[in-house]
Amino acid sequence: MTDAALAASAAVVGTPAAGALQAHAAHRRRQLLSGAVVLALLAAVPLLVGDAYLRNILILTLMYAALAQAWNILGGYCGQISLGHALYFGAGAYATSVLFVNFGVLPWFGMVAGALLAAVMALLLGWLCFRLKGHYYAIATLVIAEIGLLLVHNWDYVGAAMGIQWPLGPDSWATLQFARDKAPYFYFVLGLFALTWLITFWVEGSRWGYWWRAVKDNPEASESLGVTVFRSKMAAAALSASLTAIAGGFYAAFVAYIDPDSVMHFRFSLLMVLPVVLGGIGTLWGPLLGAVILIPLTEAIRSYMGGSGTGTDLIVYGALVMGVAVLKPEGLIGLFSGLRRKAGAA
Repeated sequence: MTDAALAASAAVVGTPAAGALQAHAAHRRRQLLSGAVVLALLAAVPLLVGDAYLRNILILTLMYAALAQAWNILGGYCGQISLGHALYFGAGAYATSVLFVNFGVLPWFGMVAGALLAAVMALLLGWLCFRLKGHYYAIATLVIAEIGLLLVHNWDYVGAAMGIQWPLGPDSWATLQFARDKAPYFYFVLGLFALTWLITFWVEGSRWGYWWRAVKDNPEASESLGVTVFRSKMAAAALSASLTAIAGGFYAAFVAYIDPDSVMHFRFSLLMVLPVVLGGIGTLWGPLLGAVILIPLTEAIRSYMGGSGTGTDLIVYGALVMGVAVLKPEGLIGLFSGLRRKAGAA
């Protein structure tokens, strides 16, 4: 039964929960409406921004927002802090690239294959690692991702350290190649972000979402109430990994060349986690807010400081995270929540 149906039935029998259920249903409708408004505003951005460099930043910002949202499903809602999501990003990038370059399989099908591969990898790693708790699990994911990076570095079939160069072809949606205009890439990654946002929105109100939040808060108590903790973690990991791999496949098509360090380096895992921490862990809009701040900042440091700025972005990240941890532990999204509560009280 849906939230709206529950609210209607509660109102009929006059239970005290009727008001709360109706308020929850109204909140969900407002979230969906706000999502549609934000999506429409973002879709109009390429009409206002014609500069290729700025469009490139917008594309990367939306891509990392989608990646952060995908990580948020596992780390934010289920509470499993993964530091190895670059493994799934690389799996998607390599699956898409190998199938396209070696076998002529269109990137669309390559991204699906990458998503399935990443989901299987996440299930296998989850079977091994979900028996670990807290920081032990986080360290295990980091180590496994680094092992994957070293293996690909020495795997000749996928180009080893030399990587894979995509053949250049005419502009086409079929092959996701656009040399003259970056707008198609923008709309593709906007669709990817919309997909991850809608999935997260659905998760928030679904049975799985409630189970995952219960597992995050207290695994032992949730299991005593009938929640299958291990299966919940596995489902969250598979969904998170598959969405991450789709983004990896898109990135491979976008840059048309990949090597191990360009798609599986630890910095990719870091740039999936930081927007969520900055914006708000376990929230619907936190990943986008964090990405909108972090990614343009990263590109600005890289552009204006060049090689002399190596490591400066990490210093800035650390300062931002420490500031948020001290001043606003719930993330920057908490600022908007506080303002909304004050406006409602007024």
